[in-house]
Amino acid sequence: MRNYSDIVIAGGGMVGISLALQLAGVMPETTSICLVESFPFPQISPDGKPQYHPSFDARSTALSYSTRLIYEQMQVWDELQQWLCPIDSIHVSNRGRFGSTLLQAAEYDWPALGYVVENAWLGNALIQALYRQDRVEVRSPAKVLGVTPKGEGVSLRLEGDSVEELDAGLLLVADGANSGLRDALGVVVEEKSYQQHALIANIATAQEHRGCAYERFTDEGPLALLPLLPGPAGENRSALVWTLPPDQAAEMLDCSAAQFLQQLQLRFGYRLGRLLQVGERHSYPLALMQATEQVRQAVVVMGNAAHALHPVAGQGYNLAMRDVAGLSAELMRGVAEGKSIGDLGVLQRYRQTQLGDQERTIGFSDQVPSLFMHSDPVLGLARDMALAGLDILPPFKREFVRYAAGVAEMGGQANG
Repeated sequence: MRNYSDIVIAGGGMVGISLALQLAGVMPETTSICLVESFPFPQISPDGKPQYHPSFDARSTALSYSTRLIYEQMQVWDELQQWLCPIDSIHVSNRGRFGSTLLQAAEYDWPALGYVVENAWLGNALIQALYRQDRVEVRSPAKVLGVTPKGEGVSLRLEGDSVEELDAGLLLVADGANSGLRDALGVVVEEKSYQQHALIANIATAQEHRGCAYERFTDEGPLALLPLLPGPAGENRSALVWTLPPDQAAEMLDCSAAQFLQQLQLRFGYRLGRLLQVGERHSYPLALMQATEQVRQAVVVMGNAAHALHPVAGQGYNLAMRDVAGLSAELMRGVAEGKSIGDLGVLQRYRQTQLGDQERTIGFSDQVPSLFMHSDPVLGLARDMALAGLDILPPFKREFVRYAAGVAEMGGQANG
């Protein structure tokens, strides 16, 4: 007898597990859900510390207010809170120019503009939540080798301890920006290289960040320092995302810690006092990647497999989470209407619902870095006035913050 699952999620990273938890919480009890991950899932040690998983690397993730609302619905937020550093304010500036603005959560009666969490702790909370519930079947290590249409659904060829066939009503592809399954399905990807690398590391500073995130635009690219919880010895820490040309990124990756901190201090300034220490450094190339096809009968491409963004303003993961919420809502609606779980009309409705959010968010993350790197003096003056104008025009500033936090896309859910 062939195995069957209503929904199969290919990819057990942060988006894949979030999909599984969201669907397990909202879909009817009769809907079977299977999560397939090629890397062995880590077991949670008695002290609660996460073990290594490649999807939960040394990076940190900025969670928007909209993502908080989604994780609250999943009942993950309470456990996650102990690892979160709230963003109480965001200071946006342009190096060498007068324009700057300060966005503050208190001005909008929000608990925070966003939150920063190290990926290892986010992954730990998600995996613990996955282990606690009994709705989702986890197959790990296992990999989807092939997909063929079958009736209203698909037939999957899985490789784990052995090769087996698994029929599914709906396949959700969430195996990352370099998705082999997306490519195997023949989904075309459009890619725009930024000819830059993002250098990431944790930085210890002399002064407390006081919950302030810094987004500083330079002629080489954006530089962000995001607030983190104190280190083991109580040291002040921030997560660095430094965009540089590839050759400079390589130089900063290989130079001594003292040289690195000296160059970073020159670019960032002394808003956090002296920069005292840098942790392990990593670098990766930056590109805008978009799948030209996100839905077809019984198939949806999700997360970084659907769209990988420039890290400016930390919008990529939060957009993926809004897609997770949007898809689950449409699947619930489709089931209530008596449609099959992989009905193309239902999936196209999801795609249309999320299209505006995706286009605005991708356009913002794509255009802002190049806008601030442009050397034209007239354009530079316009940028400065625009940043200063956010403080002068409160209604415009409020709308800007709502979009940055992702709540403008969520309607009434954003209240509170």
